[in-house]
Amino acid sequence: MSQLSEVNWRNALIIFFVLHILVYPSSNGYNSYMDQDETPIGGLKNPMKPTKQLFFITIVIDVIAIAASFAISLYFATGVLLYILASRAYSYRGIRLKKYPVVGYLTVVLFQGALVFLISYHGSSTNKTLNIPLTPMLAAACLIGGYYPLTQIYQHDDDRKDGILTISMLLGKRGTFLFCGGIFVAATLLMFMTFYSEDRLEAFYIFLGCMLPMLLFFGNWMNKVWRNEAEANFRNSLRMNILASSCTAICFLTLLILRSVE
Repeated sequence: MSQLSEVNWRNALIIFFVLHILVYPSSNGYNSYMDQDETPIGGLKNPMKPTKQLFFITIVIDVIAIAASFAISLYFATGVLLYILASRAYSYRGIRLKKYPVVGYLTVVLFQGALVFLISYHGSSTNKTLNIPLTPMLAAACLIGGYYPLTQIYQHDDDRKDGILTISMLLGKRGTFLFCGGIFVAATLLMFMTFYSEDRLEAFYIFLGCMLPMLLFFGNWMNKVWRNEAEANFRNSLRMNILASSCTAICFLTLLILRSVE
């Protein structure tokens, strides 16, 4: 939305509700049910054992999310449906895309990154545009791609027992940091290209400033893991998760506010 010159704020609030209050929690709940998580996952150190009730709740929430999406447009609702289907294919034990390192990783990058940018841009625009700018969409995909493997880095043993080979396991703990750093560099270059083409380099500097705390923590954590791989644990992953989410939210909220007053 920070790329839009004019934002439909009513639709933007609906999109926020659909994605952050309905779709994302439902996807996490479904994944937890399929995994039967008992070890740390997401933001929970000791999750409750998932029950059949959780499975049915996720279905109800998905139906509500899709129905609410029609308040934006048919295209947005279709995008939400595609996201839900991809999320289920990622977790469902009959398909289980997450057990394939490259396919699972690309599923997350394309749907949680690129698709979410596409439908959010479309839905928040005043004219429901389908002319989606490619460079910032690729940047959004890379931002997700540069962070996601770090959420897997402490789960190697549990994933191995479950027959899953994640991208982080494929890369190794040190390799995960190098890979994520490289993808984030690509995201930064794409953000520079986006703002340079719009003659908005001040926005790029805001992006860099907002990301600085996350980058400092990332570098410090990588240094710790290099000396002791036991530092690739749930606690540090959770701190990285919170910091990355906070920095990204502050960045794009700031850019959105500045864009709206230009």
